[in-house]
Amino acid sequence: MPVLEVSKLRKSFGTVVAVEDISFSVEPGEIFTIIGPNGAGKTTTLEMIEGLLPPDSGNIRFGNLNWTKDSDQIKRDIGVQPQSSALFDLLTVEENLELFATFYPKSRPAIEVMDMISLTDQRNKYVKKLSGGQKQRLAIGLAMINDPDLIFLDEPTTGLDPQARRNIWDIILKLKELGKTTILTTHYMEEAEKLSDRVCIVDQGKVVTLDTPAALIDRLTKEREVRLSFLDGKAAAVATESVAKLQQSVVRTELDGASLKLWSTQPEETLFELFGFTKDRGYRLEQISIREMSLEDVFIAFTGKEWRD
Repeated sequence: MPVLEVSKLRKSFGTVVAVEDISFSVEPGEIFTIIGPNGAGKTTTLEMIEGLLPPDSGNIRFGNLNWTKDSDQIKRDIGVQPQSSALFDLLTVEENLELFATFYPKSRPAIEVMDMISLTDQRNKYVKKLSGGQKQRLAIGLAMINDPDLIFLDEPTTGLDPQARRNIWDIILKLKELGKTTILTTHYMEEAEKLSDRVCIVDQGKVVTLDTPAALIDRLTKEREVRLSFLDGKAAAVATESVAKLQQSVVRTELDGASLKLWSTQPEETLFELFGFTKDRGYRLEQISIREMSLEDVFIAFTGKEWRD
């Protein structure tokens, strides 16, 4: 049974439709990621699911529970890390965790949570003296203090440097190892691709597509982009392009000075043929690369717009 089922959610603010039609289900133990540009409806969707905003229409179920009849139980069973976290600056890390633990009938020991979020060494440090990444880890720790099976993380790595972001990734993967279900929102493509069991792309308040990252990329196209740069200049690139166009696996080509880009359904076979040609002609290659498709390519293909932070 899914731990969460969302059906036909809709939410408007005056004349602005923030969420028009959102439906999906989340299975136990998975990292389910909602991605989309700013203004796509990610946070509004999460706030409705978390009980912070009433939907105009639609249904939200947590197994056999719903907000109308079981709000107290749901609040005890889920953990929430919002974009703007309520941290007490004049309390220490440990004091924040112990305070939040008193809000629930059951909780994990603060020392266990500090170990999971790698803040044990900062246990006696005041929140106001923590770095941005440490504050984000503490916010996730507060969402974990009641030992929930379902945890919501709303853009937990926004504004963090690459190292701090990867520290958050480690915590999310640790939660998965513990059997927790995580619902994550982000607008970082690499993050979604590396962490997610399934990805739900949302734009303009609607679900654009939903699947595993690998399936979404594979569904996009079988073509791969191959790039070759020649030390012998444009003439070498032009000659090699003429040979590439004869290959059945090559869909299209593009010249840019001494560089040749081509799209092939069998890049290894294409390169084998081209290497034979360049060797016979004595052309020297400066750089060769095969670019795999990514979730960013999927987003652009499904929405027709460039990714925007």
